[in-house]
Amino acid sequence: MKRLGVTGYWLQLFFLNCHLQPTTCHLVLLEAKYVADSVFTKIIKGEIPSHKIYEDDKTFAFLDIHPKTNGHVLVVPKRQVDEFQDLPDDDYIALMQTVKKVARRLKEVYPDKRIGLKVFGLDVPHVHIHVFPFGSIEEYLNTPDMSAEPDNQKLAEIAQKLAF
Repeated sequence: MKRLGVTGYWLQLFFLNCHLQPTTCHLVLLEAKYVADSVFTKIIKGEIPSHKIYEDDKTFAFLDIHPKTNGHVLVVPKRQVDEFQDLPDDDYIALMQTVKKVARRLKEVYPDKRIGLKVFGLDVPHVHIHVFPFGSIEEYLNTPDMSAEPDNQKLAEIAQKLAF
């Protein structure tokens, strides 16, 4: 099932199709499946706390709670779309413009680091791009401990430095 930026409830609509010949009527089912809000949509809506560094009308950028490196940012479109290639062009352009803004801001705060990007698309059914500073291939390839408790104090300090 493709997720095309719609969240809501399972809806079933029935109608009687009696096109031309009333003796051949049949019941037609129209169905729309429920698409739950992703964790990122909940963050954008303020239902889950985050360490936001940037927001505009189409995108939202916040710190990853399990960072590869200090300054690891997730940039997401506000429209919930599961797969990158399904993004409408205007959302794609806005997303990439925000990625560039975030990368420039990271370079200001971490001038001795390179800025890396990764697009995975496996864990959360909401397009997102990882933007993070790194100083070595080991840092770039680092896999963070996803079971560790987030260090919210440290994340808040980093978010304050990066916010714009």
